[in-house]
Amino acid sequence: MQRRVHMIDSRVRFPLALTVLLLVGLQISACGGDLSEQSTAQLQMNIPENLLIPADMVLVPGGTTRIGSERGLPNERPVFTAHVSPFLMDIHLVTVGQFRKFVLATGYETEAERFGNAAVFDYQLRRWDLIDGATWEHPLGPDFPPAEADHPVTQVSWNDAMVYAEWAGKRLPTEVEWEHAARGATDSRMLYAWGNEETNSVTPKANVWNGRFPMHNTGEDGYYYTSPVGTFGITVLGLTDMGGNVWEWTSDWYRSYADRDKQMMPNAASEKAQRGGSFLCEPGWCHGYRVSARSHSTPESSLFHVGFRCVRDIET
Repeated sequence: MQRRVHMIDSRVRFPLALTVLLLVGLQISACGGDLSEQSTAQLQMNIPENLLIPADMVLVPGGTTRIGSERGLPNERPVFTAHVSPFLMDIHLVTVGQFRKFVLATGYETEAERFGNAAVFDYQLRRWDLIDGATWEHPLGPDFPPAEADHPVTQVSWNDAMVYAEWAGKRLPTEVEWEHAARGATDSRMLYAWGNEETNSVTPKANVWNGRFPMHNTGEDGYYYTSPVGTFGITVLGLTDMGGNVWEWTSDWYRSYADRDKQMMPNAASEKAQRGGSFLCEPGWCHGYRVSARSHSTPESSLFHVGFRCVRDIET
C-alpha cells in the first residue's frame, strides 16, 4: 500500500437545554458576546425542552458567526457569515482510553497499523519521519512509552476518526461548527477560544510549543507532547483544548473559502481540514491555535499531533 502524508506544522509559516441555554447565554454575555434576536429565536425553536445532554458533551447554541479572519493567513479569507444550527459537541478530544474501548469492541485496525508506520516529528533532527510501528498506542514509535489513557488519541487518520464517530453514534464537526463553538457560539472576533491574551503568560492557556520552533522548546507549560485532556481549563461553553494539544479532524474537504459554495469533486490529492493547533505550534511558525487557523492533511494521514472530537445533531 502507498500513502501520502501531509505534515503541515513544519512546512507552513504563519504570521506573527432551556435552563442550560439560559446559563450559556449568561456566560456568553459575560464574555462580551451577544447572540442576535434572530439567532436566539432560532435556538428556542430548534432546541427541544426535554433535550438530554450526555455527560461527556455540551450544547453548542446555534446562531450567526463570521468565519475566518481578515488579519490571518490567505486561507482564512474571505471572511463569510454562516448560520449554524445548535448541536452537541464532545467536551474533550477523544482519548486513548475511549479509542481503546472502541478497538476492543470492534477489533478495528487503524490505517497506521495497516500501513506499518506513521508520522512523527523528530525534535533532535528537526524533521518529520515515517516511524515503523508508530500507532495510536505508541504514537512516538515502539521504542517509546505507550500513550496514556487520558491523553488525546493520535496517529488516527481521518478515515479512522470517521469509523469511530459512526460507532459512537456521532460524527465529525464541520469547519464552521468547530469555529462557531470555539468562538463561544457568538460572533466574537476573539483570537483564541479563551479570548485575546496569548497563552505564554503566567498561567498557560493551552499546550503549545514554548520557545522558538523547531530550535528550542522550554516546556514551560509542562508538556513537550500531548497533555491530558482538559488540563488547561474550559471555554465559556465548557469545552476543553479548543486551542493547542492536537489538531482536530473536521468533516470538510480543505479548500479556499472563495470556493466554499462551488461543487467539489475530490481527487487523490484532496485533503481534509483540521482545526485547533497543536503542541508543535508557536506564533513565529505555526500560530495554529487561533480560532480561525486552518490546517489540512490527506484522509489516510496518521500524525502524532492530530486527533479529533465528535459532535451530534439535535433531534427536533
